[in-house]
Amino acid sequence: MALKDTLLRIFTWWSGSTVSLDFYTKRRGSFVGEDEFGNRYYRAQGPLIDASVGSERRWVIYNGYADASKVPPGWRGWLCHATDVAPSEETYVPREWQKPHEENLTGTVAAYRPRGSQLSYGQRPAATGDYVPWVPGE
Repeated sequence: MALKDTLLRIFTWWSGSTVSLDFYTKRRGSFVGEDEFGNRYYRAQGPLIDASVGSERRWVIYNGYADASKVPPGWRGWLCHATDVAPSEETYVPREWQKPHEENLTGTVAAYRPRGSQLSYGQRPAATGDYVPWVPGE
């Protein structure tokens, strides 16, 4: 590993896991599962933080850039303690009308840009001519 990669792992959190998170995961973490995007999920028992959540800590190590919209709904519910059973421990079959999870593409090249948007391709539609600007005092 190059010096640059080592420094990035020490001082940045948005490009994967940090050295301290790797250390904590190896020391206390128990692997729970992995989703279809390569994100890895862990749990550990620790001191009581919140009575409504309990003493179990849950976290994710992202595959690549850290973005919460990369977490599928089932895993998101487990991370937030909305469900007790992790998706890797249950047999859930999605219905035929359910779409597969997609991360938030806002700010990327693949983002949705409707017709008429300044960022969309093609020609912007011409103005209709029915616009009358507001003039103070009228």
